[in-house]
Parts: sequence; structure tokens; C-alpha cells
Amino acid sequence: MTACLSRTRALVTIHNAQAVLDERDETISVLLLEFEESAAEWLWETDATRRVIRPSARFARACGRAPADIDGMPILQLLAGPSWDSGTFAAGLRALAEKLRNRDSFVNLRLPIRFTEQERWWQLAAAPRYDDRGIFCGFRGVGADVTDQRASADKINRMARFDTLTGLPNRRLITETLSDAMIAAEACGGRCAFMMLDLDRFKAVNDTLGHPVGDRLLCQVAERLGHMMSANESCGRLGGDEFALVVRDASDTSAVEELAGRIITALSRPYDVDHYTLHIGASIGLAFGPRDGRTSEMLIRSADLALYRAKDAGRGVFRVYEPALYVQAEERRVLEIALRGALDRGEMSLAYQPIIDTQGGMLRGFEALLRWESPEFGTVPPSRFIPLAEDARIIAQIGAWVLRTACAEAASWPEGLRIAVNVSPVQLQNDGFVTTVATVLADSGLSADRLELEVTEGVFLREDRGATTTLARILDLGVRLSLDDFGIGHSSLGYLSRTRFSSIKIDGSFVRAAARGGREALAIIRAVVALAQSLDIATIAEGVETQDERQLVAALGCTHAQGDLFGRALPVTETRTLAERDWTDSAAA
Repeated sequence: MTACLSRTRALVTIHNAQAVLDERDETISVLLLEFEESAAEWLWETDATRRVIRPSARFARACGRAPADIDGMPILQLLAGPSWDSGTFAAGLRALAEKLRNRDSFVNLRLPIRFTEQERWWQLAAAPRYDDRGIFCGFRGVGADVTDQRASADKINRMARFDTLTGLPNRRLITETLSDAMIAAEACGGRCAFMMLDLDRFKAVNDTLGHPVGDRLLCQVAERLGHMMSANESCGRLGGDEFALVVRDASDTSAVEELAGRIITALSRPYDVDHYTLHIGASIGLAFGPRDGRTSEMLIRSADLALYRAKDAGRGVFRVYEPALYVQAEERRVLEIALRGALDRGEMSLAYQPIIDTQGGMLRGFEALLRWESPEFGTVPPSRFIPLAEDARIIAQIGAWVLRTACAEAASWPEGLRIAVNVSPVQLQNDGFVTTVATVLADSGLSADRLELEVTEGVFLREDRGATTTLARILDLGVRLSLDDFGIGHSSLGYLSRTRFSSIKIDGSFVRAAARGGREALAIIRAVVALAQSLDIATIAEGVETQDERQLVAALGCTHAQGDLFGRALPVTETRTLAERDWTDSAAA
């Protein structure tokens, strides 16, 4: 009786426990069903042999099958689709098989699914199931179709690595490609190459025809570059009119250099854009890794230095990096740092060179010449620091100081003496330059017709109509303009017709050559003088150092002259003395 009672109690306990379990399973099933009906995901479940059990309707629809068709089907075979028979499985499916075999939980497992012609992407998560005795029962998890999300992610990834205008790889992807090429080259003891490419005269297209035309031109450039690429090369756009090219195997350096030459030739052919025929060119800087840099950053810097050398050589060429370029760049960097503080430290000064008339020998004014005496570098010539100031974008600050100092000094001279100040083409591109000139004249009290600004042909060679507009506004102030170094550049009568110059300066090289009997120099001076006379423009012969040269330029009709014969560039105290002397005597200086 006791045994029967005990057994009965045990059976009741087991029955109650089973009822609790059944109720719990039913509750879980109801909750899971509610979750599947309300969420975008669907549920899936396998038994211990990895076969699908109790497939939900949503899971079956995602598979394109009826629930009965996939019930009991191996989950891997179901997800593999047509590739099951071929044995060619995606990496995601192999990762799933590994998780199922090891009975590991997993989340965010993505794999491609192809039940039809269209490939879809699924994201799965699951955990192993165990019964009360700890026996493995299979997996239960959720899944979702993330094809659209993956497409958005791919689009974002492409936008982050590809140029939206040209479709070429952008700076980020080009840098990654270069890093991979350098790693591969170092692993096999080979070399790779990197080209920095800059378009010549592209700015003129943007300034004259507008950015939409410039953008379409860039697309044509990208198309030409793309057609020249083989499996060994990748090209991209770094930004603006800068492009780059990675050569993975650059063992044959001559072939790489030949490619650079062909690229320049191809990009220099005319372009047809919106009924315009456009002519631009290209300059290339070339560096080889690991010889010219063991990291992508170093190699890019080396190619950039070579590109700078190519531009300096006249553009339309390529230059290969040399170690000397880094030394020069470092010297340039240190010099730029010193230059930025030169004005504040009082290291800059002005010297003034006399300008006289050739007939009576009377002093007519001075040209202000900038001098830099650096405690670290000594006397630095303007030919060295002026281009550096232009590139470093500090020429406006220096130029404004020169203008203020020169005008304030000239205001103390006798009436009739003019001051000539050199102006950089970069200054004329600054919208505030005209205001600076007007302010300086007002503050100094110098009359506008006593100030003469000297510009070079470089102003016009930049093909920037903004500079011409600035010159016109300066002329409206009453300031005079002088065309400096006429004849040594790409001279054009168009410069003189577009701008009202008051004088033309003849370079000293022509004066010296003419004094030695050079027929071409004599012909050029005569032509310039005749042109100036017809336009009622004065002519100033520079670099006159001997009496013979003085007599020659006077005989040729030059109205003014300057040079060491009449006075070297003088400090301010000597300039004042010279300006105050009695010039009724024609014996100058």
C-alpha cells in the first residue's frame, strides 16, 4: 500500500511537471508566432540532425516553397539551393555549417541565397536547444532578408571609395590600392609605382566657361585614363584636377615611364565639350616603391615632389623622383617657416633704385625693391623667396606691407617723383587688392598718379580675366601701370590693347646684348620703342651699367633708364638724400 501510494504521488508529480512543460512550450510557441507575425524576421528550427522541423509559413515563403516541402529537409541543402549538387558553396554557408557542427550560438551571420535567378542576402541568428536532461535537440533561430540593406551599405561603401563625378576610385581607395601594391611588391622583392597627375590650364576652363563644362571635361579625362589602364594599373581622381595612378608591377621602369609619356600625349589631345574645342595638358610626378618610399604616405609625397618639379620644368612633362628633391623640399619648408615670421621680426626692408630720364638725366622716381636679411639664411634673394611666398599664400600680406611702406616713404619726397612697386599675379587675383591700394593711398597721402604698379606678363598668361578686371579698377583710381620684363616671355600686343599701361620696361638682358652688337636685341628694342611711341607709352631700359649702354638706349629712343650706372638699390636714408638733391644738373647719380 505504501509503495503504491508513493508511486501514485510520483506519477502525479511527473504529470504535473509535464503539464507545466507543455504549457510553457505552448506559451513560447504562441509568443514566437506573435513575434513572427509582427516582425520583419521569420523563425526557423532544426532537429539534432540539422533538418528543418515545424517550418513557419513566413520562413517557407522566404524559401519560395510550401511548408510541407521543406519539413525534414537538411537546412544546409535548403539554403545552398542549386549549388548543393555542384558543391560550390559560399563562404557564409560554410561558416553556418561550422557553427551547426560545433553547436555554437551565432548572430549576424550573412550569406547569399539563390532560390531563383535573383540573388538575395539573408542574415541569420540562432542558438542550440537542449532538453531537461541536457541532450542536444537542434537549433532555433531567426532570419531576415537584408538584400536592400546590403545594397544600401554597398552604395555607401562605393560613395566612400569612388569619385561621384567621374566614377573613378577616390583618394581613399587609391591609397588602399597603393598600400596593397606596396605590400605585394615587398613580399616578392619587386617594385610598384605611383603617379601624381595634374591637368595644365584646367583652371582657365572653369573660369571662362564655368564649372559644368569643367566637370564634363574631367569626365572625358577620366574616360581617356580608364581606356589606358590594364590589369596591372589602377587610376583614380584625388580631387579637383588631380588624378593618380598605381602600377602594381613596376619592375620594368622604362615601360612605366613610357606609360607616363603616353598618358600626357593622350590627355593633351583636344576635347569636344558642349560645342567647345578645349586644349589642356598634363604634368606627372612619378615615384617607385619601395625605393622612393616604404609607406604609401612616403611614396605619395615623393610623387608629389616629382610633380612639382614637372610643373617647374614648364608643364606637359613627367619627372621621376630623386632624393635631391626631398632635400630641396625640406630646405623650402624650413625657409617658408622663417619667411612667415620675417615681417613681424623686422627682417624685411625696402631698397630704392633711381629711375632717370635718358635725355636730361633728371631723376623721375624710384623702384621699391624688397630685401630679406635672415639671421638664419643670410641675404635671401627675391627670386628665391617671392615664389615661395606666392605658393605659401602669404604674398598678399607681404605685398600690402611693401605697398604701405613704399607709399609712406614716397609721400615725403618732392612732388613729381614717382614710386614703382612690383605686384605679383597672385595679388591681383585677390578681390581685396584694389581696396588695399585705395586705403594705402588715403593713409599715406600720396597722390594716385605718383604710384606706378609693375606687373609682368605672367598676369595674362594665367588666363584669368579677374586679374584684367582688377587692373582696370586700379587704373580707375588714377594709379599708373607698367609692364615689366616685356619681351622675355610670351609677349603679345593684346596685353597692351586690353590694359592702359603708362610704361614698358625693357629687360636688361636686351640692353647688354644690344651693347655687344646683338642684331636681334637691337631689333627688339627698336620695335618696342616704336610700339610704345605709337601708343604714347614711356619705355624704361633696365640694367644700364655703363656709359655706352646709356648712350645706346638714349639713341634708340628709350625715354627712361635705371641701373647701377645711375644708382644701385639704396637704403632709405640714402634714397632721401638723393631725392632732395638739386637735379637741375643733368649729371645723374
